[in-house]
Amino acid sequence: MQKQLIAALSLPALALSVQSTPSHGHTTSCSKTCVVDSSAHDASYAIERAFRDCGHETGEKRGKVVFKKNEIYNVRRVMNTTGLTNVDVEIHGTLLWDTNIHYWLNNSLPVGYQNQSTAWIFGGENVHWTGFGYGTLDGNGQVWYDFINGTNNYPGRPHQISYAGMKNSVIEKTRFVQSQMWTMTVIHSENVLLEDMYVNSTDANREVGFDFSSLNTDGADVIYSNNITFRNWTVDCGDDNISTKANSTNILIENQDWYTGLGYAMGSIGQYDGKYETVENVTVRNVTVHDRMRYAAYFKTWTGVSRGYPPNGGGGGLGYAANITLSDFKLHNTSGIFAITQYTSYNDARGECDTSKFNIRDVTLENWAGTTTSAVLAELQCSGASPCTGIKYNNVSAYIPSNNTMANHYLCGNVSETIGFECTDGLWEENNR
Repeated sequence: MQKQLIAALSLPALALSVQSTPSHGHTTSCSKTCVVDSSAHDASYAIERAFRDCGHETGEKRGKVVFKKNEIYNVRRVMNTTGLTNVDVEIHGTLLWDTNIHYWLNNSLPVGYQNQSTAWIFGGENVHWTGFGYGTLDGNGQVWYDFINGTNNYPGRPHQISYAGMKNSVIEKTRFVQSQMWTMTVIHSENVLLEDMYVNSTDANREVGFDFSSLNTDGADVIYSNNITFRNWTVDCGDDNISTKANSTNILIENQDWYTGLGYAMGSIGQYDGKYETVENVTVRNVTVHDRMRYAAYFKTWTGVSRGYPPNGGGGGLGYAANITLSDFKLHNTSGIFAITQYTSYNDARGECDTSKFNIRDVTLENWAGTTTSAVLAELQCSGASPCTGIKYNNVSAYIPSNNTMANHYLCGNVSETIGFECTDGLWEENNR
């Protein structure tokens, strides 16, 4: 039975050209199978060789790369397995990344955005990757959480994997644990379904708090990509649960269970001076937000003044985020609900809050309910240089058990059009990120 991917079919009021659609089933023959050997001190050479030998089929033929069940594959060097075609990937075992911090800091591969880097670049067309619900990528992240000790965007710290140049593909049923930094980047990709995923990158040595010790362990980040679906995810992490960054369009995020993190993030964006970027046609729906979450969702742009360089500096970017719908959120004692901040600056510098020319518009929150510790339903610090418009609340409420009241504050700055609510207060940074 095939499962259709195209996220735009589930998004309201979109008109897209017909695209090819990946499926879970294949009727074509498997011409080559490579079973990856796990016995070597460093399995990365065998992994790259398997994809080289069995990952480049054409026509009706498909290759297959198999990681054996109950086997541990020690990965001690960076890997680049891109340009794949017509390949099935079966993760039955565990890929375990080495803890040689010095090596990774000096050899991680560039992602192509924000001066970020990665341990593995994986890409191709007509790829079907499955972990059967137990196949695991383990980044050995605890050594990184201890090493960085809360340092934001430590240079050279690698993402666990970057799916780059993926097209018409399915990635499913895989466990990603203790990621070194961001769990995954989906970049320069189109028409990809990521389904039935488990992500857990939490610090075993420290209690969860707002100064997340496992900082920057995003669940997933989308960059320069179109028509991407995230379905049936469980995420427990130390930063954005799922983020849509520059030029993310036609994105569907649905059926999510989030335990720790910052929620859905639009951004950060506007970091490159004079560069025009967009986030458009995004639907996030049916999300359960648990009590260790800082927000259910938040939007973050840089100021309009460029200071420093990415990842921790920048600003002055142009563009817009539009037609974003956040629906059917279930809140379980969350500390914050929804926020817009347009004042991110170099190394958290303050000021110049009204300078961003990146515009945020046509954002809808609908059918949100549950419990919270916050009295604030909206904290909207938009930019005076480009005020937010079309911010809509429909059937959004949250109960505060500690004092038996309902959250009823809407903090606003430079919001020129609200629908379904009225601003009640100026900004007082109730739950600043």
